[in-house]
Amino acid sequence: MSKGLPVMVELEAGTHYWCRCGKSRTEPFCDGSHEGTAFLPLEFVVDVKKKAGLCTCGRTKNAPYCDGTHAKV
Repeated sequence: MSKGLPVMVELEAGTHYWCRCGKSRTEPFCDGSHEGTAFLPLEFVVDVKKKAGLCTCGRTKNAPYCDGTHAKV
């Protein structure tokens, strides 16, 4: 996962997949680029449409959501 600031997105209600391999061209969302690696995307469910900051540094303790850890590294 590339180190960086959170990506602010508007998440629709439903199932989403957060990239954990760092190869996705649609990061922070999975595009299947992890095939052939040891990484699997994180599946997460959103109940109601909402805005959120998704982690791109890969160090959050609240995946897939940013917890501010990028500011401490």
